[in-house]
Amino acid sequence: MNTDRFSFRKIAAGVAGAALLTMGAAACSSASGDADTASQSAPKPVAAIQSLTGGSTAIALDKGFTDALTTLKLTPGVVGTAKLTNGSLIFPITGGNVTVFKPGQVSPYVIGQLQHEGSGLSLTAGPTKVELTNFNVDPGASVVYGDVAVNGKTAVTSAPLFTLDGRTLKPLAASGTTAVLEGTQVKISPVAAPLLNKTFKTTAVKAGLLVGIAKITVNTK
Repeated sequence: MNTDRFSFRKIAAGVAGAALLTMGAAACSSASGDADTASQSAPKPVAAIQSLTGGSTAIALDKGFTDALTTLKLTPGVVGTAKLTNGSLIFPITGGNVTVFKPGQVSPYVIGQLQHEGSGLSLTAGPTKVELTNFNVDPGASVVYGDVAVNGKTAVTSAPLFTLDGRTLKPLAASGTTAVLEGTQVKISPVAAPLLNKTFKTTAVKAGLLVGIAKITVNTK
């Protein structure tokens, strides 16, 4: 991934920014002992993984989305290491980091980035094939960034392809060496909708169209 990509990158940036602000405030008030108070009152995450390895992001495709593809005569497929199994797109996590706080402690309470290099989704209609790849999920910004290629030629990189609605996100579920975040809605972004419409010569793809529900599984060790 080049540095121009994925502006699906704020988990570490958000954590670092919050840490710097806390440290700065503590330094200014160290003489009065406020630093100790700030340190004691800072919220602690329920989970923090600084280097993600393994795991996956699965999107259970919504019937409205698959029906829309059928109406538009678009055939979905997978790219690279992605899989389409039992109605869910599955993208292996190849890097990133994540920090999760108790809901209500901080906002957003899930921050980080989850990289999915070498996989993606394809949409084909007749001779036209669009590939959406190299997703970077940024839960802090509620955006999924990715690259777009049309018939093998790069059209755009680091584009905000999907938006995330975390109001339906379930609490973190941990078992053994894995943790699961499930329930976030994945929707077509205002950037992706006109791009797809132009490519496939239609006006039917709407921003905010629900693609599906995300389930992120990460290794905790």
